[in-house]
Amino acid sequence: MTIKKLILTISFVSIISLVFGQRFMTVKPEEVGMSSSRLTFLDETLNNYVNDGELSGAALMVLRNGKVAYEGYFGEQDMERDIPITERSIYRIASQTKAIVSVAIMMLQEEGKLLISDPLSKYIPEFKESTVAISNEDGSYDIVPTKREIRLRDLLTHTAGIGYGYGPGAELWQETGIQGWYFAHRDEPIVETIKKMAALPNEAHPGERYVYGYNTDILGAVVELVSGQTLSEFIKRRILEPLDMIDTHFYLPPQKAGRLAKVYAAGKEGLSLSPDESTMVGQGGYINGPRKSYSGGAGLLSTTEDYATFLQMMLNGGTYGDHRILSQKSVELMTVNHLGSIEFPWTGGVGFGLGFSVVEDLGSRGELGSEGEYGWGGAYHSVYWVDPVEDLVVVYFTQLIPAGDIDDHQKIRALIYQAIVN
Repeated sequence: MTIKKLILTISFVSIISLVFGQRFMTVKPEEVGMSSSRLTFLDETLNNYVNDGELSGAALMVLRNGKVAYEGYFGEQDMERDIPITERSIYRIASQTKAIVSVAIMMLQEEGKLLISDPLSKYIPEFKESTVAISNEDGSYDIVPTKREIRLRDLLTHTAGIGYGYGPGAELWQETGIQGWYFAHRDEPIVETIKKMAALPNEAHPGERYVYGYNTDILGAVVELVSGQTLSEFIKRRILEPLDMIDTHFYLPPQKAGRLAKVYAAGKEGLSLSPDESTMVGQGGYINGPRKSYSGGAGLLSTTEDYATFLQMMLNGGTYGDHRILSQKSVELMTVNHLGSIEFPWTGGVGFGLGFSVVEDLGSRGELGSEGEYGWGGAYHSVYWVDPVEDLVVVYFTQLIPAGDIDDHQKIRALIYQAIVN
């Protein structure tokens, strides 16, 4: 990006801030125990990723003590049309949807509408007799009944044994037309899709292994059945509106279409625009799709400020402003490790709570941060975390799939923590 273009981008962001206002107070980093000079390394690093053609654009918001200590917007949301990333840019947040839907389930428990210890079949009877595909040494598999029923808590912790349809018996999932995390193109309500899943074999017995998959999509269907509302309506009325998350949607209102950042793919020749058709690695049907399938596992669109508001609510113990979304005790339960002896498969020193990964052993993890930190990310190369020890919220959005060999997540983590001075 040229100096002239950078100045124009900064001016545009400033104008937008004056017109639309900001939810969080922006302060000098020193007011919240961070170093202005040290935070400039973030600017330099993220600009380099854009200038080197590794990222089309990126947005980063860092809150400390509930105030904006750092906010940066880099590159473009549409490279072909030369539209810069701004604070109003909207992103596909994919699996970051899971945290919001997990909160919805906990809200229903707090109202006596369900218990997370309930069997899933209480709400979706088709899951009464689930099965598992067990691999044999010759490459074949046997389908056997599960040792016990799936419980809602299994779904919250991704220990129900349900993947994304690529394990043993994958051809059965493929024949049914259910594989991968993408739902926006489906011309049927999410409950109908979930009922079809019930007849397909899972990857593990409930409670025996961490298997990342459709768990939160199933929970979204439970929200619909228990509340009598669509998942979109429940989340809008009970979470988004109280938190003033006005730019978070499953399907984007037409008047906001110009704010949706484009998806790019990393390849040997650099970045290329992902296909327009409704594919799992394309632009998706978030504007022109059927608008019937609300994916609790990966369907939402949002902005940095909206998602930071949700996370600040969690950090506040379930409240934001005058609104209480969850009780303190529910937040505490969600943000501790529930895996017990079950191994988290990807990172050492990390467990999983009710919708979030949770850092338990900082040394085993091998990255800057704090024990008790919780977070997750999304398929379009986004990431977030909440650090209660440092009173810190971080939201980082890009629209990159596949991401290739890029180390931006690790670098922004290091650069944020090195800027904390007291």
